[in-house]
Amino acid sequence: MNSTSFELFRTVALLVLTPKCFDNYFLEMNYLDSSCFLSTLSKGLGLGIILGSLTVKVPQIIKIYNAKSGEGINILSVTLDLSAITIYMAYSFVKGFPFSSWGDASFLAVQTVLIGYLVLFYQGTIVKAILYLITYLIICYIMMFGLVSIDILWSLQTFNILLVVVGKLMQAFTNFKNGHTGQLSAVTLVMLLAGSLARIFTSMQETGDNIVILTYIASSLANAVLVTQLVVYWNVDAKRKVD
Repeated sequence: MNSTSFELFRTVALLVLTPKCFDNYFLEMNYLDSSCFLSTLSKGLGLGIILGSLTVKVPQIIKIYNAKSGEGINILSVTLDLSAITIYMAYSFVKGFPFSSWGDASFLAVQTVLIGYLVLFYQGTIVKAILYLITYLIICYIMMFGLVSIDILWSLQTFNILLVVVGKLMQAFTNFKNGHTGQLSAVTLVMLLAGSLARIFTSMQETGDNIVILTYIASSLANAVLVTQLVVYWNVDAKRKVD
């Protein structure tokens, strides 16, 4: 392998390897370093989660668009979920955490705000839908570009645990009250559960931030409740589609 090819290979490899681990694996041929294994696994999972997040809520968006309805979707729950995602995204961005540890939040934020917009739009409140989107963009700018101190962002991130749990449990209560999961997408909910579980590990490896780790533990438990409801109401939802 010539020097140009090697440098190109190194550049690509450093997406999932630290410089130290690259040297361990490809220069020193040391494949038994446990810290490198965990670091590489974490970065690989992080990149996988980011790639998955590009489309994780697209099935939900398509389902709402095709039905021209946000039936069964609690807009307050969506907004709380969006708030939690945005606080984490802003906190991680300002703290300078590696993009592989939080990049999925940026794509989830775009998709979640679109879900909120569509739910309001199909309720016939077009002005509210537009204001919802504009307000969100303003809040993002305020939080991420030096207008909010890191101390305030840390406090908000602490509050995030409650936001995550309350937001998802509100949706769970709506499902329980309706006796079905409405326009919720099974694919989206299962992928969110898998992603939040994986993020517990990557957060431990790449940030070491206990608040972030606790947030993902809480998110995983709340996502598990919604996935359980999908299973419980599966036959009910199938019958509604036939009827």
